[in-house]
Parts: sequence; C-alpha cells; structure tokens
Amino acid sequence: MDSTEIAEIEKIKFHQDKIKQVLTEVGKVVVGQSYMINRLMIGLFTNGHILLEGVPGLAKTLTINTLAKVLDLDFHRIQFTPDLLPADLLGTMIYNQREGVFEVKKGPIFANIILADEVNRSPAKVQSALLESMQEKQVTIGETTYKLDKPFLVLATQNPVEQEGTYPLPEAQVDRFMMKLFVSYLSKEEELEVMRRMSNLSFDASLNTVLHKKDIFEIKNEINKVTISESLERYIIELVFATRNPLDYGLKEEAEYIQFGVSPRASINLNLAAKAMAYFNEREFVLPEDIKDVAKDVLNHRIILNYEAEADGVSSRQLVDNILKKVAINK
Repeated sequence: MDSTEIAEIEKIKFHQDKIKQVLTEVGKVVVGQSYMINRLMIGLFTNGHILLEGVPGLAKTLTINTLAKVLDLDFHRIQFTPDLLPADLLGTMIYNQREGVFEVKKGPIFANIILADEVNRSPAKVQSALLESMQEKQVTIGETTYKLDKPFLVLATQNPVEQEGTYPLPEAQVDRFMMKLFVSYLSKEEELEVMRRMSNLSFDASLNTVLHKKDIFEIKNEINKVTISESLERYIIELVFATRNPLDYGLKEEAEYIQFGVSPRASINLNLAAKAMAYFNEREFVLPEDIKDVAKDVLNHRIILNYEAEADGVSSRQLVDNILKKVAINK
C-alpha cells in the first residue's frame, strides 16, 4: 500500500468520524430522531430529496435547521399555503424605476437546504415549480436560467392528520423524492428530556460547524467509490420487479393490493442509499443489511395501492416488509 492509498484511507476515516460528530452536535438541540437525521444525511450525500410525514411538534423543522447550521449550509424555510404563487418560491422580475430596467429578485429557493413545510397545502402549479427545481437543479426567471447552488436538498413535510384544504402530491411528483420518512413520536425518556430542556427558558445550545461544502463534496466522492457486488445489484432489481409482478415471486396475497409497482428511480435510489449506509457503517462495500435497512423508505411511497388495500387497512410499508422476507438473494 503506497502513501497515496494510506492518505486516502485516513481522509475517509476522518470524514466518517466527522459524520459521528454531526450527530453529536445536532443532539445538543434535538433529542432522539437519530433515524431521521441519518436519512437526511443520506439524502444530502447522494443528491436525494426527502419527503417527511408526521404530526406537528416532532421537531422536523428544528432538526433540519440545526443540521444546516452544523453543516454550514444556507437554509430557507418556505411555508406552503393555498395562496402561494410560483414567483413567491422561485423569484420574479421587478421594475427598477431609477434605472428604467427590469431586475431579477431571486426567491427563497436559492439556498442549499429548502424546507417545504406542508407542501400539500399549495396547488399543483406551485408544487410543480418546486419539483422542477429539484429535478433540473435550475430556475428560469424571465429569459435567464440560473443554476442552483450545490449541494441542493429539498425536504418537504406533509401533515397526515389534516386533509381539508390540501392538494395531495401526484404519484409522479412523489416519485422524485428519494425517500419518504414517517416521523414517529419519541420514547418516554426522550420526551422527558425534551420537556426538561424546553421548560428551561435560558436553554441555548451553542452549535459548532463540523462539515463544510468542500467536505460534503469529498464525502460524496467517497460514497461513490463504495462497491456493491453483482449479486446485490441483481437483488435490488428483484425487489423492484417483485413490486411490479408480485405473482412471479409467489406474492399472491400482496398482488391483491398492489395497483402499480415502483419506478426505475427506486432501483437507482436503493443502490445509492445502500452505498451511503455502508459508508456510514465504515465499510467499503455494501451488505444485504444495508439494502434492507433503506428499502422501506425508498419503496414505500412508490408502490401505488388499490382500493382493497385501503379497505383492509394494508399499508405499502407492510407490503415492503413482506417482499423483503420472501425475495431471496441469488448467489
């Protein structure tokens, strides 16, 4: 092993230790939610946007804002409302009377981390404007196209409780999110700690910046070098095809509930997320456990269920669990 390889290994170890420090630093402010933070970082390091669903008060906004500070990234929170317009999101042309020319006023989309709060409260034209930015990583205002700053990560939230006055995201748009997370309540001990912290009016945690943009780009390159065997690549494809043709895999019961299987984006994102998980676990290669660990988050929002599933109270997450149990890895 030459000096270049040794230096590369040391840099990878340095970055992996830094990722652990990120979790520690965010933990100064946010209690629990390590699962959500892990998935947010997977999205950040693999260019994948995240859709979060959970009842109010689970620290979704606080977690994202804190993570942005620890990573030294620009953060904008956009509250989606029924009267929001695409220009409120992207920006617009305004007339400068003094100069007699139109000037561009950029919108809040120009940041590294965007929190689209309650994204389903705005009509389709606003959702489409956001999702175009996610896909193309650029914004067109007037006749000029502007590249968005890198890294660019959209974290959108949905409230599952209130459905009145909402505009559900179409399946084709939901598919553009790398993962959909269901944020759950804290444990008793974690909520006790939250209560103690928030009841202390003088509580103010000082945060340190752990990673910078340069580090983030280097970590992306290191994750890209994580290897995945052909058998595991084929395992990903088998999982994807099991959602499309469940009867071919002996999934007779599951076939009764699936209307449409997942899209090709699912296989791409499963591969990327598994590599990131392996990297976080300080490995240079992907294990089956890495794929299984992220499969539920990558697949659940891409499986379109029929009315029978809704009537029987069957969720896509349950179906993914069954598929993972029944689809084998071919050596």
